[in-house]
Amino acid sequence: MSVQLGMPQPRGEADAPLPSVPAARPGDAPAGLADRYGRRATDMRLSLTDKCNLRCTYCMPAEGLEWLSKQAVMTAEEIVRIVGIGVGQLGVRELRLTGGEPLVRHDLVDIISALRRNHPDLPISMTTNGVGLAKKAAALKAAGLTRINVSLDSLHEETFTQLTRRPFLDQVLAGVDAAWAAGLGPVKLNAVLMRGINDAEAPSLLDWALGRGYELRFIEQMPLDADHGWTRRNMITAAEIRRLLSEDFVLSADPRARDGAPAERFEVRRRTAGSDAGSGPVLGTVGIIASVTEPFCSDCRRTRITAEGKIMSCLFSREEFDLLGLLRSGAGDAALAQRWQDAMWLKPKAHGMDHVGLDAPDFVQPDRSMSAIGG
Repeated sequence: MSVQLGMPQPRGEADAPLPSVPAARPGDAPAGLADRYGRRATDMRLSLTDKCNLRCTYCMPAEGLEWLSKQAVMTAEEIVRIVGIGVGQLGVRELRLTGGEPLVRHDLVDIISALRRNHPDLPISMTTNGVGLAKKAAALKAAGLTRINVSLDSLHEETFTQLTRRPFLDQVLAGVDAAWAAGLGPVKLNAVLMRGINDAEAPSLLDWALGRGYELRFIEQMPLDADHGWTRRNMITAAEIRRLLSEDFVLSADPRARDGAPAERFEVRRRTAGSDAGSGPVLGTVGIIASVTEPFCSDCRRTRITAEGKIMSCLFSREEFDLLGLLRSGAGDAALAQRWQDAMWLKPKAHGMDHVGLDAPDFVQPDRSMSAIGG
C-alpha cells in the first residue's frame, strides 16, 4: 500500500470534495470532531505500525500480512504534528497508541517523550501484546506514558501458543508485572474468548487478575480477522461471559458513569456457596466490551488514524481518508484539521452502516484486519 500525495480520498470513491462540517455561528464552541448523529470524538486511537510479532488466530493469518513499507508509515515528527492538531484544534482529550504492536517501533520512547513535552496533561495510554514490555516498561513510564493495556487471552502455555501461534506467555506475564511495577496503572488486560479453546478459563483468568490488582476486560470477538472466518454462531457473547463468571463471582453494575467507554464495568464479589448473593468486599472490577451483541455506537467518541495516516471514523468503516498525503503535500494545520472534521462528519451511525447490526445481511466486513486498523 503506497502513500498517495494530494487531497485525501475515501477508498472506492470518486474525486469529489467531502461535505463540510456546518460552520459554527459566532460565539459557538469549536465544532471539533462532530458527526451527523450528534456525537463528538474526543478519544484518539493512533496506530504506530501495522507490524506484529504474534499471529493471533482472531486477528491475522499464520503467515502474517503484507506489511506497509517504511516510507508509507507516519514518521515520529508526523505523528507529533497530527496529535498536536487533534489536541490543539479539534478537542481530542485522550490518546491511545496502538498497532499492530507498538513495541516493535524503535523510536517508541522518543515519540512518547515528544508527545508528553507538547501535551503535559494529556492522558496517553498504549495497547500492547506485552512481548518485550518487561524491558521497556520503566522507560515508557519515564517518557510520559500514563497507563497500559495488555492483551492476555490465556494463562496456560499451550492455549496461549494455540491462540497466538507463538510461545511467548512468559514474556507477556513478565511484561504485565513490569508495567505494574513501573507505575503504568491501572494495568488493564484484554481477553478474547474463543469457543472451545479458552472460554472455560474466564473465571480463573478473572480471579488471577483480581488477585494482582489488574482490571480485566473481556472482548467479544469481532469480524475483523484477516481470514474472514468470523461467524456469529461461534463467538462467545457478553451474556455467555457473564454466565461463565457467575460460577465463582457475583457481578453488579459499577456505580461510575460509563462516559463513552467501550467497556461496561461491573463490581466483582466472591459468590457465596448456594446463594445468588455475593459475600465480602468488592474485589475489583471487570469490563465487558460487547461490540456485537450489546453495541454502544450511539455514544462512540473515538477517531482513528491508521499507521499510514488514514482517518477511519468507525472501526468497521470501509471508507478511509488520507490525512498523511495531505500533510506531505505541504498543507497547513488548518487544512488538515478541516479534512479531519469533514471525514468525521461522515461517520456512519453504527458498524460502518446507517443502522446497528454486525450480523445484519447487509454488513460487509472491512478489508483491513484489526492489526492493520489499530484498535
